[in-house]
Amino acid sequence: MPNFLLPPEERNLTPDQVEALDKRRHLGHTFLVIAGQFAIIATVLLLWAGQDLQYSPGWDHPMAYYLFLCVFLLVVFAIAGMVLRRGTPRID
Repeated sequence: MPNFLLPPEERNLTPDQVEALDKRRHLGHTFLVIAGQFAIIATVLLLWAGQDLQYSPGWDHPMAYYLFLCVFLLVVFAIAGMVLRRGTPRID
């Protein structure tokens, strides 16, 4: 009897397909963890970037550039993680 808690496309998977699905979701979870770590780093960088933008002359704002890079990577990893984790979450 099929498990009706699963989406219809996941009800009749072979064991190899289930393993591939678990690996994809695990990678997605890893990307979401990396995005969370970048969020913490971006929060700390935000403090330094504000001071850097306020007091550094000209175009020399390395902390602001690090902040923009960190936010970009955060968005990339978060989107990739959500795409890979789509579907019903696994309960361990």
